[in-house]
Amino acid sequence: MKQRVLFVCVGNSCRSQMAEGFARAYGHDVIEPVSAGLSPAMLVDPNTKAVMGERGISLDAHFPKGIEEAMTPTPALIVNMSGAALPHQVAGVASEAWRVRDPVGEVQGVHREVRDEVEGLVMNLVLRLRQRRGTPVPPSDDKPKRFKFGRMG
Repeated sequence: MKQRVLFVCVGNSCRSQMAEGFARAYGHDVIEPVSAGLSPAMLVDPNTKAVMGERGISLDAHFPKGIEEAMTPTPALIVNMSGAALPHQVAGVASEAWRVRDPVGEVQGVHREVRDEVEGLVMNLVLRLRQRRGTPVPPSDDKPKRFKFGRMG
């Protein structure tokens, strides 16, 4: 069974949108992701859309939402990336805080750094949820790679 996970940041323009995108791509078997902002922006940051596109994840259909909209149905987990306290309407819902830099207003390189950090955090969450569900975690391929060298041509 999938768990509804709400990713929250300030404007729902960068970090939480990245997390929702990665969760859809990597955790579709265990997560029903949604994202929201404490004070929603007018649009998803173009730099965020661009750097997620570099990973093959489109945020074109995404738009900023308020936390009230995202609370129905009630999520099993709230991931707070805002750096602020969550509002009272989320009381009683399990939550965890991720300390992730806010890239709003920053250059695309900062968005890439944040994207990579959020990707790792989401992958960790996906693995934890799979382990709790009893889904085997795919084994890592720790075998050394062998390459053939030769002349081209």
